[in-house]
Amino acid sequence: MEQYDSIIVGGGIAGLQAAIQLGRYEHRALVIDAGYGRSTLCKSYHNLLGWPDGVSGEELRRLGRLQAEKLGVAFAHDEVVQAVNKGKPGDGFELWGKSGKGYEAPTLLLATGLMDRIPDIPGLKPCLGLTIYVCPDCDGYEIRNKATIVMGSGDVGAAMALKLSLRTDKLTYVNHGLCAVKGSHVEELKKKGITYIADDIQEVIASESGLFGGLVTVNGNRLEAERGFIAFGGNEVKSDLARQLGAERLENRHIMTDARSKMTSVPFLWAAGDVGVHAEQVTIAMGEGAQAAIWMNKVLLMLKEEANANKVVVRS
Repeated sequence: MEQYDSIIVGGGIAGLQAAIQLGRYEHRALVIDAGYGRSTLCKSYHNLLGWPDGVSGEELRRLGRLQAEKLGVAFAHDEVVQAVNKGKPGDGFELWGKSGKGYEAPTLLLATGLMDRIPDIPGLKPCLGLTIYVCPDCDGYEIRNKATIVMGSGDVGAAMALKLSLRTDKLTYVNHGLCAVKGSHVEELKKKGITYIADDIQEVIASESGLFGGLVTVNGNRLEAERGFIAFGGNEVKSDLARQLGAERLENRHIMTDARSKMTSVPFLWAAGDVGVHAEQVTIAMGEGAQAAIWMNKVLLMLKEEANANKVVVRS
């Protein structure tokens, strides 16, 4: 079993920022990453300091990994499927991957994120982050005064359309799956002049460069627009490892952490990024990753001091 000072599960934005911080402390750190996550889908983040023209999630991950590797951080392409707490704090954690490999460390960070539920609609994914968006706080700015279609399901999609009405008055909500929408939402949609269509989406109309042009529904409706938003609900919070280790989670499966240290209810187990109780912003994920790593370093120094003290006692 491979042993490290710290293991980070998840090579997205939070995990990479934590890895960089731990590398700068010169700890023996490992990032275990399956190579696929929310950030790999985003073709461009527009609201990041220093990237006024946008940067893709893949590029951020590539640059982050290079930076961490230069600091001595190791990477393993694997998916962790089992986690075991070896006992009292400091005894460490054992992780097992789909590859059959085992990994061990006294400190562990879960930066496993979440995955948006995105139906398999042709033409949709290539536009994500470019002209179709997920987060109104991140990208509501991008649709201002533009004809926009909200592709969603039920109340979740209706709520997104209502929220986006602050940015544009040219909104259409297509209820894919024809899930129920409560009457108060329907009335509010009408009041705000938002066109409501209950129909399944057959395909997204888009150029090869990811320029959204609208969509075609199963019933043959062709809707034209300049921008799109998705809100299908049912996102997968990847917190099963936290469950295995006994960490406290909310009913929606996001992991509870200490606001100051990002440590979970399990000692020496941290969580950062979208898997935690989090605003789902890239910049916040970065901050939480660094914040967790700072406290992981404090624990590692404490464990080192305790080990040295025990050596002195044994020798005397």
